[in-house]
Amino acid sequence: MTNPIEIARPNALGRRSLLQATLTAAFLARCLTDARAESPIGSVAAVRGDVFKEVRAEHMALAAAAPLFVGDVVGTGRVSRATLRLGADTVVLMGADVLLTIDSFLADAGGEITLQSGPILYDHDGGAAPMRIRSTFGQIAVRGTRFFAGPSAGVFGVFVERGSVEVTTTGGRVIVEAGQGTNIAQIGANPTPAAPWKPERIRAALESVQ
Repeated sequence: MTNPIEIARPNALGRRSLLQATLTAAFLARCLTDARAESPIGSVAAVRGDVFKEVRAEHMALAAAAPLFVGDVVGTGRVSRATLRLGADTVVLMGADVLLTIDSFLADAGGEITLQSGPILYDHDGGAAPMRIRSTFGQIAVRGTRFFAGPSAGVFGVFVERGSVEVTTTGGRVIVEAGQGTNIAQIGANPTPAAPWKPERIRAALESVQ
C-alpha cells in the first residue's frame, strides 16, 4: 500500500518551487521596470537663461547635455529658451515661461507631453510614432510633423508648418494641415476651423520659441 505521506511531500515541494519561481520572476520584472524607468529618454540640447526641471518636489537648474527622464517637469523662466531632444527624431523648442511634463516616451512608440504653460515648437522628423500634447485647452494628436502650440494673438493657437495635427477639445475637433492654424479662445471652447495665419502672426509665434 502506498504511503500517503510520500505522495503529499512532492506536491508540497512542487508548490514551494512554483512559489519561488513566481517570486523570482516578479523580482526580475520589477528590476527591468526600474531599469527602464531610470534610463534617459533624451537630453537638453541647448539652454538660454533660466532652465530647470522639477523631480519629486526638487528644483534643479539644467544645462546643455543634461539627461531627461520620463516624469520630468521641465520649465523656462522669463526671457529664457530651451531645446529638448527626445530620442533620435524629436525636438521640442521651449519659449519663455514654459512648463511641461514628459509623461511618457518611447522612441518607436511615441508618447505624451503635458504643456502646462507657454509656447513650444514640436518637431518630429522620423517615422509615424504617435505623440499626444495635452494642455488645459485640449489635446493635439501628432505624428511626423512640425507645429507651434501656445499663446498667440491673445488665444491658445496651433499652427502647422509641416504635416498635420488633430486638435481636440471638449467642444469639438479639427484637422490642421501644413500652412494652417486654429484658435482656442478659452478652456472648453471649440477650435476654430483650420485656416492660414497671416505672415506676421506666424513670425511672432516662431520668434517666441527661438
